[in-house]
Amino acid sequence: MRPVTPLPGLEAALQSFLLALPALFSIVNPLGGALIFAEVTGRRTHAERALLARRIGLYASVVMLVSLWAGAALLAFFGITLAALRIAGGLVVAAQAWRLLAVPEEREARKAAQAEPARGQEVAGSLDEIAFFPLTLPFTTGPGTISVAIALGAARPESGPGHWGFLAGASAAALAIALAVRVAYASADRVVERIGHARARVLGRLSAFLLLCVGTQITLTGVTDVLGPLLAARGR
Repeated sequence: MRPVTPLPGLEAALQSFLLALPALFSIVNPLGGALIFAEVTGRRTHAERALLARRIGLYASVVMLVSLWAGAALLAFFGITLAALRIAGGLVVAAQAWRLLAVPEEREARKAAQAEPARGQEVAGSLDEIAFFPLTLPFTTGPGTISVAIALGAARPESGPGHWGFLAGASAAALAIALAVRVAYASADRVVERIGHARARVLGRLSAFLLLCVGTQITLTGVTDVLGPLLAARGR
């Protein structure tokens, strides 16, 4: 009996899902965001906070999916090669991860400042006014998340079943992160009670290290794309 070999598209989808999930989780950090969300929406009722969480989860999924699918294509339209995009994107991701590892307090302070306008609007402002801005952009899925998503999209194979499998797996990871945001924000009070800032910071550093590995891998893929043909031509 012959062993069953995985389909190229399915294998690419699984690999991209496992690549994108920790990368997006570490940069979005739903648990850490839930701590700040609970603080800035403290005067809202539980029903209002649950509705906010659902809308933020929806908006976050749109931001990540658009960045994954269209970001790399838009840059390629301006003449940027896929290899160059992989190298630059990987370096950006690695730099983001290093900042999270070295000075997590700086990121926490920046996130708190981004969400601060929602505190001033939480009584007079409507849910529509604060759900997208500032609680989705830039608080939950800001420039860092967008750059990571674009870099992940750049890591896709150029053609074949692996291309669509990769995008499908990365999209599934983005949807999983959006769902995690929705659940964490809706249960922000429980997150505060059970995790707290210290444990959230430890979890954030662990996920930041995974993000550093992902950025390094994307950069190496781009470098291989550039140097591989040159070395092969020299060896002939």
